[in-house]
Amino acid sequence: MNDVNHENVRPTSLRHLVGMTKIREQVQIAIDSSFADGTKFPSTLLVSEPGLGKSELVSVIKHEMAVELHHIIGSSVGHISDLNGLLLGAGDKDIIYINEADSLKPEYQVALYLALDRGKVVLSGGKSGKSPQSIPIPDVTIILDSNFEFSILPALRDRMKQVLYVPFYSEDELAEILRRRVRALGWTVQDEVLPYLASLSKGTPRQALRLLSASYRVSRSGEEKVVTLGHAQRAVGLEGLDEKGLTIPEQSYLRALADGVSRLGVISSRIAMPTSTVQRVVEPYLIRSGLISKDEGRRELTAAGREHVARTRGES
Repeated sequence: MNDVNHENVRPTSLRHLVGMTKIREQVQIAIDSSFADGTKFPSTLLVSEPGLGKSELVSVIKHEMAVELHHIIGSSVGHISDLNGLLLGAGDKDIIYINEADSLKPEYQVALYLALDRGKVVLSGGKSGKSPQSIPIPDVTIILDSNFEFSILPALRDRMKQVLYVPFYSEDELAEILRRRVRALGWTVQDEVLPYLASLSKGTPRQALRLLSASYRVSRSGEEKVVTLGHAQRAVGLEGLDEKGLTIPEQSYLRALADGVSRLGVISSRIAMPTSTVQRVVEPYLIRSGLISKDEGRRELTAAGREHVARTRGES
């Protein structure tokens, strides 16, 4: 098997998850309480940056609760019938998981919380002239996930019984995630590879697993059976990542600031990306890692940022 994200190699129980200690404790309490009372898992909102394992956590909850999981992406709901079909097609205690729930249109968010409050959906008579029909919905668990918590309507957000904020991972935790995935896949990887990849992954399992997969492809391209540090370094180089794991757009952003550019619109033009993408994709890690600061619409390099740009320019 060579798919790091294959269902057969992903965790199926809380004890197999690495990191997020507080969340695992909260989820375990919710599961134990649900079994003790014979009730469904409480409806939940998961919040984090992309790639931190929200979908994997939902899959683990599904296995622990021994229920069916109905998964949909918010933006794929194009009509109220899509939402009604999702609610009516589930069984009691099943989990309905709406991924990227902030992309669910406001009118469908309203319809969802009304259905939860009333315990039913209302089907209009349409052009036939028939009276609207109310149909009870099963007693389901709703799990929403979002990278942008406050893009979800407060009325829907407040109906979630718990809100779980998924944290970033330490390098040791990422290395352990990779170690377990390698073992599950049956790959042979040199010991120094995993900490190296973890150090470039920005606290994000998705990035770490993607780099592991890229390193494996490099090794297999030469028909080798052991993934070495050399394979990993070549894979990282092909990705265009620098010593901190910064992508090419992130590196370009820092160089623009080093050249004296400070306005978002100009930076956006320099790196050929829309301003909204720069703000939501490029800037968050640069701010979190202390490489840049923002003040009243201006961006500037921190001392660490200036040092990093000087070092990388000197090496190029």
